[in-house]
Amino acid sequence: MPLSFPILDPVAFSIGPLVIRWYALAYVAGLLGGWFYAKRLAAKTALWSPLRQPKPIDIDDLIVWVALGVVLGGRLGYVLFYNLDVYLKNPLEALAVWHGGMSFHGGFLGAVTAIVLFARSRALNPLAMLDMAAVVTPIGLFFGRIANFINGELWGRPAPDFPYAVVFPHAGPLPRHPSQLYEAFGEGLVLFIVMAIAAQKFGFRRPGLLGGIFVLGYAIARIICEFFREPDAQLGFLFGSSVEGLGGGITMGMLLSVPMAIVGAIFIVMAARGHTRSAQAAEAA
Repeated sequence: MPLSFPILDPVAFSIGPLVIRWYALAYVAGLLGGWFYAKRLAAKTALWSPLRQPKPIDIDDLIVWVALGVVLGGRLGYVLFYNLDVYLKNPLEALAVWHGGMSFHGGFLGAVTAIVLFARSRALNPLAMLDMAAVVTPIGLFFGRIANFINGELWGRPAPDFPYAVVFPHAGPLPRHPSQLYEAFGEGLVLFIVMAIAAQKFGFRRPGLLGGIFVLGYAIARIICEFFREPDAQLGFLFGSSVEGLGGGITMGMLLSVPMAIVGAIFIVMAARGHTRSAQAAEAA
């Protein structure tokens, strides 16, 4: 017996004409949670020595840079990778972020660019700052996927025989995998635990190592979850096709995650072999 989608209003609350949606609150919760955790990580000298340790004010300023990078990169990535034809016909619609449409991969690249530029402006090690961001990012991923579920969007593939399948209000009559919750678990909770353990074990003394672990871990989790997630309607399966419940079709999310996995693995190997320590020595000098 499939589960009925719970009655969840995408609008958390409103004050006059000001409407606050759960999706926006998820971004806020992710950024604030990441900011709080990053300040605690930055305060632990043992995790950084002999690298230059970021100051509390650096973390306060960094969160603004990251927020801009995520929003701009996420929107640009969605426009370019997922719905380019529509936005070419109506370019101004690309600015209407309140209509929805964000790409994790685009937001990831936007955040990376913002962090590198910020680190260079403060004479901090860019790879180490990316490592710190990697440790806290799963917090935002978790809240973001929960918000996707509340919005009843990015639902899973049909699963008529799965006892916990959900009939989403805008996805037709078929019960589907609640793939948003799978992603919240894999990309959010599991990856958060992995990164927390890695941060305590390795610290930031091997620039690029934690970032590589995160990128590889996210790519693996995303590819697995894509087998349960319905591909975007305007794209469908890029190669192959789905079978009932699960499928062998290749989606855009899978395709974009493959180079992430390769880059993550390369950084793990380079950092483990000490190839990034030249940057470390420069910062310590």
